[in-house]
Amino acid sequence: MREISAVTIEKTVEELFLKANAVLPKSLENKIRSCENLENTDLAKGIFCDMCKNLDAAKNLDIPICQDTGMAVLFCELGQDVHIVDGDFNTAVNNGVRKAYFDGKLRCSIVKDPIRRGNTNDNTPALIHLTLVPGDKIKLTAAPKGFGSENMSRIKMFTPSATVDDIVNFVTETVKIADANPCPPVVLGVGIGSDFEGVAFLAKKALCRDISVSHNDDFYKELEERMLKEVNELGIGPQGFGGNVTALAVNIETAPTHIAGLPVAVNVGCHVTRHAETTI
Repeated sequence: MREISAVTIEKTVEELFLKANAVLPKSLENKIRSCENLENTDLAKGIFCDMCKNLDAAKNLDIPICQDTGMAVLFCELGQDVHIVDGDFNTAVNNGVRKAYFDGKLRCSIVKDPIRRGNTNDNTPALIHLTLVPGDKIKLTAAPKGFGSENMSRIKMFTPSATVDDIVNFVTETVKIADANPCPPVVLGVGIGSDFEGVAFLAKKALCRDISVSHNDDFYKELEERMLKEVNELGIGPQGFGGNVTALAVNIETAPTHIAGLPVAVNVGCHVTRHAETTI
């Protein structure tokens, strides 16, 4: 049994959300910087150039990449041989989020009630996805999620009669409907399988996979590539002004499902699909 202090968790969560809001994963940054060369018009090239300047300014000035610093989503893989001391896990996470957003002067965007509203003024509570795993470590992944892109996400409860073409068409249709709203070029997390709530979790989890890492199953790797190709053929382009790059990446995550179902979820991420992770 290994003891880990809640204070350590709190400090780590604070650092992760500050980092995630200011610095993109390297593979995503590199992809954005390469896209100017993939465009044929001065307008599209210029937009990518401005995106790169924005990334540089955020990093150099230690300020958020985007004004929407998102809902604080945290994935936690908790080792079953860990004993958390000096406090409880949920309180530690929310204290870390509170410090990151309040002390770090990030925009607080969470309301107390979905209909009656009322800002919590510290961006809590965080949305925590907790998984128990073997070992004596804690892996934390912070994923601040802006809602310009989140609002464009969709779920469809297909039946098993649905074809691969139907699934690809649903993903492509989702991006077409979204158009310029999610600040393209987008990153798409696609969940396939599980059930209604599980497939949404898969799609969110997919957004946190490094875009340089393809699915480990060749069938789904090829499906990721096909979806990316067909989405880019829409021609929506950077910020919706037209171009060759509408999506930067498509990541698929799958899970077993019921014999009567084939759930599919598309979680849309903007061009600054942010996440940062570490292991305690």
